[in-house]
Amino acid sequence: MSALKYWLWLTSRKGMDASSALAVLDYFVTPERAYYAEEEDCQSLPIPPAARQGLLDKNMDRAEEILGDCERLGVQVMTFQDADYPQRLRQIPDPPAVLYYKGRTFHFDEEAAIAVVGARKPSPYGEKWASRFGLELASGGALVLSGIAEGLDACGVRGALKGGGPVVCVLAGGTDVVFPPQHRGLYEDVAAVGALLSEYPPGTPHYGYHFPRRNRILSGLSLGVLAVECRTFGGTMNTINHALEQDRDVFAVPGALDAPMSEGTNRLIQQGAKLVTCGRDILEEYWSRFPGKLAPSAPLTPEAAQARLADSVRQQKPVPVPETSAAGVSQPVQSTRTLIPRGEQKTRFTDDELSLLAALAAGERSAEQLVELTQIPARRVLSALTMLQVQQAVEEHPGRRFSALVELEE
Repeated sequence: MSALKYWLWLTSRKGMDASSALAVLDYFVTPERAYYAEEEDCQSLPIPPAARQGLLDKNMDRAEEILGDCERLGVQVMTFQDADYPQRLRQIPDPPAVLYYKGRTFHFDEEAAIAVVGARKPSPYGEKWASRFGLELASGGALVLSGIAEGLDACGVRGALKGGGPVVCVLAGGTDVVFPPQHRGLYEDVAAVGALLSEYPPGTPHYGYHFPRRNRILSGLSLGVLAVECRTFGGTMNTINHALEQDRDVFAVPGALDAPMSEGTNRLIQQGAKLVTCGRDILEEYWSRFPGKLAPSAPLTPEAAQARLADSVRQQKPVPVPETSAAGVSQPVQSTRTLIPRGEQKTRFTDDELSLLAALAAGERSAEQLVELTQIPARRVLSALTMLQVQQAVEEHPGRRFSALVELEE
């Protein structure tokens, strides 16, 4: 029997929360030893009676069901004792025993990860700045973390995707359970360029009491937490309290003194949170720690940010698939592409995206050919190609080949 099944057995026992599971591990060292323990071996465990009773249930059906769901859905599982388990998370007071994730694998300890959080029913001011901060942080090289709930979570995620991503969304339910339902497209975009992450197995609903538990993971994986807009109570302040308990940096966007949705952020600034007006204000705190990842670029102008964040997706006509020569490079064909004026190019696309579009101007190419032509690392090429597809600027063909749906004005 695989070691993972014992982890899934342990964490799926009735009454067994993360802290109880880790207490069991402190005592038995491995879930397998806990599985084979007798009733008398469990009597001295410092866990609630319900969890202690759950250890006596040796049925593996639920563990096998979870494992099957993960394999079917493409969900990976990371345990507290895995070498890749984030050290940042391992050090918080109540770390999750297992993590389920769908999408890319991240080494969080090597990332300048910033959580962007805020109200579920924000003002237009909050929506604007959550989107813009998400964009500027992502385009500056930070890994943006958030929930994916309605309101400012979703705004921050969309902004980060516009900025080139990647994004990691920490969920309060299974990675396959879309909440709210209208965010299905956003779930798919995040899984394509980043990751969906949860301590709950597939199929778990997003119960209300899960969200405060989720928030400790969101702040725990981050170097700092940005509160964009919130009241003095609620989920955002819960995340901030976790951040303070975990010794994370706290940033806040100021708001009008008479704006109800800025009461919380203004209070945080009053209590010592760093006031920020652009992504650069946050990134500069970490440049010396991540010189190879963070770009100390100037913040976008309001016009450029607004253009990047605008819904610029246009209906495209199908582009005929060009014929491929023996050398593996397609021959130019007569096609109708949307012309992107020179003045709009920098506001709509990142530098990596522009380089790829230029390389695709001559015709269809593979990802490997694009890496060779542009000399951009493969990870960034794949991320940029995904974003170009989201923006309907590039389409993928069989064999992982790509062609441009837009043309850059010279």
